[in-house]
Amino acid sequence: MENLFLEKSNKTPFIEFDANRGFLLIEGRSIPEDALDFYQPLFTWLDKYSETAQEVTVMEFKLEYFNTSSSKCIVEILRRLEDINCEKQVEVKWFYEQDDEDMQESGEDYMQLVNVPISFELY
Repeated sequence: MENLFLEKSNKTPFIEFDANRGFLLIEGRSIPEDALDFYQPLFTWLDKYSETAQEVTVMEFKLEYFNTSSSKCIVEILRRLEDINCEKQVEVKWFYEQDDEDMQESGEDYMQLVNVPISFELY
């Protein structure tokens, strides 16, 4: 399976989805004009990855800021990870800056929506 790498832009985050390592990273700002269009390849990749997922998959969110439409896409990613977590182990790490209560609360809100363990990390 091919890995998925997308360079960041002013409006989209850096994406590193490495199937061989079971390591997934979304980092930066997520305010694309059309979030569904941007995130659709990630959904497709995750659907394919779920068929041959590693024993442990680690997903790291290191977002500085995201808009409402990106938030909906993050939920979709977490739901796909939730499906993988039924058969294999999934760890989600939600990074936030120490004084960024909004980002911390967003991660806590997601934790209420999905049945996937989310740990909170300062960076």
